[in-house]
Parts: sequence; C-alpha cells; structure tokens
Amino acid sequence: MDIPFELRTALERQLQGINHGQLVRDSRNISFRYRTRGGTGERLLTNDSEALSYAISRMPATYGAVRTALEKTLACVDCRPRTLLDAGAGTGAASWAAAGSLDLDSIVCLEREKALRTLGARLMEDGAQASGDGMRVLREAKWIGHDLETDDIPGKADLVIASYVLNEMTADARKRAVQKLWESAGMILLLVEPGTPAGFSHLKEVRSMLAGQGAFIAAPCPHSADCPMEADDWCHFACRVARSRLHRMSKGGEAPFEDEKFAYMAFAREACGNAGMRILRHPQVRGGHIMLRVCTEDGIADMTLTKKDGERYKKARKAGSGDKLY
Repeated sequence: MDIPFELRTALERQLQGINHGQLVRDSRNISFRYRTRGGTGERLLTNDSEALSYAISRMPATYGAVRTALEKTLACVDCRPRTLLDAGAGTGAASWAAAGSLDLDSIVCLEREKALRTLGARLMEDGAQASGDGMRVLREAKWIGHDLETDDIPGKADLVIASYVLNEMTADARKRAVQKLWESAGMILLLVEPGTPAGFSHLKEVRSMLAGQGAFIAAPCPHSADCPMEADDWCHFACRVARSRLHRMSKGGEAPFEDEKFAYMAFAREACGNAGMRILRHPQVRGGHIMLRVCTEDGIADMTLTKKDGERYKKARKAGSGDKLY
C-alpha cells in the first residue's frame, strides 16, 4: 500500500531546502524516545524539524494501518459515516485514510502539539489543492489544539478515530480518554494501536470497558463476547507499506517496503454483520491443503482446508491475516 499521490507530493514539497541528515537524526531520536519513554504521558515531539521527520517516517505506516482497519470495519457495518473526528491526529494520516475510503462532509483534527498541527494542516491544504474537489474535505479540515488526556472533546462525529494514541498514555489517562472518545462517536469508534502485546492489551481493556456500556464490536472480532486469546498471546495484523528513498534512509534500511504490524478494534452503536471467522495468522499453504488459525464465535480454532472444501479452499488461498474467511 502506498500513501496517496497528493500526500506524497505535498511531503516532497516540504522537504525542499531541508537538511536530510538532520531529518534522519531527528527520526532516530524520536523513535528512541517513543520506545523508552512512551506510556508516560510525556511530550515527546515539539519542534518543526521533528514534526517533518515524524511525517516522513510514520505517515505511510499509520495511513496503511488505519486504511486497512477502516476498510475491514466498513465491510461489517451498514452505516456510512459522513463526519470524522481524528483524535490525536498527529500530521493527519488517519484523516487521509478515511477521506480515501468514505465520502466525508467534514473532518476535525485534534492534536496537542502545535508543530504537528501546523504541518498536518499545510499538507492537507497543499495536497488537496492539487487534487481539486476530490479532496476538498481535507483542504477544509478544522485543526484544533487539544490534549486528549485533559480536555473535553469539542463536539461529536459519525466516525471517531484514535490511532497510535492510547499507547502514549498512563492507564488512568487511557480510561478517561476512551470514555470521551466513545461519547463523541455517533456511529463508530476505531482504535488502532501498535501490533505488540502492550498495544493489544490496551485494546482488550477498552473492549471490556465499552462492552459494559452496550458497544458492539464491528471488527476484527466475529463476536462481542469476552476475548478468547490466551494471556501469553496477542491479536495483531500487518499491512505492507511502500517506502520512499528518504523513508528508507530514515529507517536505515534498503528494502522498498515495510510490514507495519498493528492491532485494532472498532466499536459501533448498532449491531454488526461481523459473525463468521476471522483469520488470525497468515495462512500456511501446503501441497493440497491450507492450515489456518481463526477466531470464531466459539473461540479460537486451528483448521485445515483441502481442495474438497471447494469455494472455501479457493477463498482461503487468496486470504491473508485479518481477512474474514466466511
């Protein structure tokens, strides 16, 4: 998956006259801070140079993860949101992903750091102008300085997205933030977190919290009962994201792509058509058969399909981790 041409072009314009070596150093410093000081509520990124480094290194992966999670969510619900609230928006990757999947009337981006807000708004205005009316909603997006931990959310939206936000908070702050996010979601709340044991554990906590308030799980789970995942395991998926030359340089690698591992959970106000089986691990294709690990209404199961299973076998051959089997 690649970020939209308009966004890639807008990012390249921001790089004109910028010292690439400084961007690479900033990217590595930011990565180190998030690895070692995340989850404390501390402000980890504050200046313009770091904001651009963050956008180069993280926007493609965040866009890919949110776009993948949102498309799988929309396949399980009847509603089609028209308004978006992007909470902890960073430089707006989730908004770009939603604008590419939905016909939105309005976008509101909430972000604590001024440097990220300024760059995110500039990227939307620049990129959306290049695309004409197709991206008008991005050009007209409203950016608001907002601290999700302490501030009330200004207004509601059909769809609320918070991507890679909860992992930056303490446990108490996470609970308060999730409550505010859910109360602001008219149709769907989509949470995307790193595909790590910690990221998944945060989502399990939210699942228990919101299920008690009548929320329906739209995706990825095929049911709204307790999560059957064992304590020493975690549910996560992956999307393959294209890397630009500078992106490769900032990550210190030569591969033209990276696999972004992420965990997500989507909560809906109305019951969903999510029943069936969700593939938890990439299918293991062998001679004449396919081995799968799936999550079902009855729990997690390992299954094997052969050519005798007909259409189910054919579908499984084309499926990947995170896909609904049937």
